[in-house]
Amino acid sequence: MNTAAPVPDSYYERIDEHRYRPTVHAGGAWEADDQHFSPIGGLLVHAMDRYLADSPAGGGDGGLVMSRISFDILGRLALDECRIEVQTIRPGRTIELLEAVMFMGDRPVVRARAWLLASVDTAAVAGGCGDRLPAPETLSPWEMSALWPGGYIASVDVRPVAPPQAGRATAWVSTGLDLVAGEPSGPTASFVALVDTANGIAVRQDPTKWMFPNVDLTIHLHRRPEGRWTGLDTTVTFGGTGQGVTSTVLHDVTGPVGHAQQILTVRPMPGA
Repeated sequence: MNTAAPVPDSYYERIDEHRYRPTVHAGGAWEADDQHFSPIGGLLVHAMDRYLADSPAGGGDGGLVMSRISFDILGRLALDECRIEVQTIRPGRTIELLEAVMFMGDRPVVRARAWLLASVDTAAVAGGCGDRLPAPETLSPWEMSALWPGGYIASVDVRPVAPPQAGRATAWVSTGLDLVAGEPSGPTASFVALVDTANGIAVRQDPTKWMFPNVDLTIHLHRRPEGRWTGLDTTVTFGGTGQGVTSTVLHDVTGPVGHAQQILTVRPMPGA
């Protein structure tokens, strides 16, 4: 008789109102017993969405739209139970600032802040967004697990527009997994849950010889993303004194939606 535990179909399982347990699919690329930041980013947005659900800023016509989200990574992201607390930093009818902090035990490990801005009809002056990417259904999958280990990387469907080059790549990313088991996620949370993949699609150096993890992620959105695909048009730059920047134009299937930036700490892999 097969007694193997069933494989979860989500990145997290809810424990209670504020606590979550990561599954094997949240596993990191740098360390096997750490979490990848990408689903953490989505989870923090999901927690903020739930916090807003019963408030006037909860979205919909005439509501506020999450337009800038910043994440500061404060410490090691172990593959352990976590707790998220959300609060309003700056309330307002047209502009609001939220903060969500992820804790492991009593230690804060990620601090996220999100600006929500008024939803106004500006279709008459919309422009400057650039061209849309080729449809992901027309592109072939790329086995990203050949370059990176970890449960998160193994869980995503990556479709490059062209073969990735050192420091430059454009690709679609999607997943068939839920963010939190048994819970629907909003379009922004689902989109953000894939954005941190950007730092792994356009590597400048062999990740078995060089480390270049990001210590933050900042996302600016000029409209709300739609659909299950996150498009990443990514450029990676390394400086000469141990810092790097991953810069990405973000797309959904209808076109560009914003930008993402990640600051990197670049260093030789110990023993390489």
